[in-house]
Amino acid sequence: MSKKQVMTGSDAVAYGAMLAEPQVVAAYPITPQSHITERVAKFVADGELKAEYVKVESEFSAISCAVGASATGVRTFTATASQGLALMHEILFAASGMRLPIVMPVANRALSAPINIWNDIQDAISERDNGWIQIFTENNQEALDTTIQAYKIAENDDVLLPVMVNLDGFFLTHTVEPTEVPDQEKVRSFLGKYKGKKIFLDPDKPMTQGPFAYPEPYYDLKQQHEEALMGAEKVAEDVDKEFGKIFGRSYGLLEKTKTTDTMVVTLGTLCGTARVACEDKYGMLKIRLYRPFPAKAIKEALKGVKKLVVIEKDIAMGLGGGVLATELRNIFYPNGPEIYSFVAGLGGKDVTVEDVKGMIKKVESGKAKSTNWQ
Repeated sequence: MSKKQVMTGSDAVAYGAMLAEPQVVAAYPITPQSHITERVAKFVADGELKAEYVKVESEFSAISCAVGASATGVRTFTATASQGLALMHEILFAASGMRLPIVMPVANRALSAPINIWNDIQDAISERDNGWIQIFTENNQEALDTTIQAYKIAENDDVLLPVMVNLDGFFLTHTVEPTEVPDQEKVRSFLGKYKGKKIFLDPDKPMTQGPFAYPEPYYDLKQQHEEALMGAEKVAEDVDKEFGKIFGRSYGLLEKTKTTDTMVVTLGTLCGTARVACEDKYGMLKIRLYRPFPAKAIKEALKGVKKLVVIEKDIAMGLGGGVLATELRNIFYPNGPEIYSFVAGLGGKDVTVEDVKGMIKKVESGKAKSTNWQ
């Protein structure tokens, strides 16, 4: 039976991982992720999860361990944050290029320098082009459910790509909310038994994965990778609908409150703040699936809108404005709404309901610039 508990976001994704029954867990601590893998360690110690729990010496080793395990055809799990994700950079490309369905929650946190342990999403946004699927979550329930969904998406034969489940550090990882833990048998039925990739490492049939490639096969493989990633959008949508039928909760690739001339667009926990700030007067678009970028769905959702207030906890350094705003300008070029970028909340700086109302007011009054620091 499902059960409702009051828990942190870290516990929520740990429960999601436990219910997915990975066979190998690679663990290395970093604030604010540490208690995700700590909770998974307890599940293993208590016999609730039968998995090989590997305590590694760095985040680079954690993702390398996950790559090695996944390449043998078993379900794997790891988690990280901020500098840890940055240290994984090289191997993140190897994981996606080798088409390994690893699931990794990221407790989003600012990157140094200066050193900062609070939340923004620059860590995940900086890894947007490494070939991973990326999903951003708004609350603890969504984080738990998305962790389960991530395995179903990643392991689809037409996808076979790793998934990054993003949850805002501290805002979710350390905040408690009532969260429903699904029934284990239902999750087991939903995911099915993981049989591994069709081609995987086997001592009885020696082979190499991720070998040296000359330009032509390298190009062809990257094209296949991109096609699989783009195709993951439909798979993610179908998985979410199936999850909704079984568990009574679904989230979509996007969530639109309503259509108004001026709308707020954002992701992560900022969605909750924006939802309150918009009240009955303005519409809000929440972007949940970030990679692959659901351009067609976004354009359809924002059809007829005149102005976009794009609020995000990241910045495209040297280009001006936030990365999401830049990508929205790209998909709407040369027509579409006026797009105003608001860079907010970097390093954990508060973004309040009044702040969001102020951003909307600035746009409505004509005082906003193309790029605005809030």
